[in-house]
Amino acid sequence: MMTVHEVSRLAGVSIRTLQYYDRIGLLRPAGYTDAGYRLYDDAQLERLQCILLFRELEFPLKDIIAIMDSPDFDRSKALEQQIELLRLKKEHIENLMNFALGIKLTGVKNMDFKAFDRSKLDEYSRQAKELYGNTPEYRQMQEKMKNRSKEEDNLLADRFMLLFKEAGSIKDSDPASPEAQDLVKRIQDFITENMYTCTTRILRGLGKMYSGGGDFTQNIDEYGGAGTADFVDRAIQIYCDKAE
Repeated sequence: MMTVHEVSRLAGVSIRTLQYYDRIGLLRPAGYTDAGYRLYDDAQLERLQCILLFRELEFPLKDIIAIMDSPDFDRSKALEQQIELLRLKKEHIENLMNFALGIKLTGVKNMDFKAFDRSKLDEYSRQAKELYGNTPEYRQMQEKMKNRSKEEDNLLADRFMLLFKEAGSIKDSDPASPEAQDLVKRIQDFITENMYTCTTRILRGLGKMYSGGGDFTQNIDEYGGAGTADFVDRAIQIYCDKAE
């Protein structure tokens, strides 16, 4: 077992990031010390490797949670993709190094910009996203997004955040109240209608992510006021407990 400090040093991930991954349900510790510090075993370290791979591929955290919790997730394919991605990155960096050395030797008249070409790396990342995004939720989201314009996406985002603004107006009330529970149902229905089927399992994870800190919490609290994200999470957990 390794402490959170040891994992932070080993993986090059900040302690705050590991704590955040715990709060949103992405990477739970295997246990805790008597002093309350997080402990991680080999299974958690393997999961962290996969998480870092998806971050290299620029997957949003909400997608990583949905993909890695899917029964179709294949870790061996993830490792193969990681190796190939690193090879392409190595090739790209070597091209840039050779380009810089060429400028140093020949001066600034070198007008060959091929070293900056990221097409192979970007194409590989796109294919990897398609491969690992092959969950029902991801496919549904891609299908619903493909025919929407940027303006329509922005409008949907604004409509979604209005729900959190409404949550802010009742954040000092009981999260188990009918009003709060109806709001959770409308959040779930909005996600299902416009993104993917939002099961109670997914909804529960989203709630943890909303209140887990970072951009999600900050954006929600900006709309509804401080404490709104935490209120929504509590209401969601109550809603899911009743539904399950």
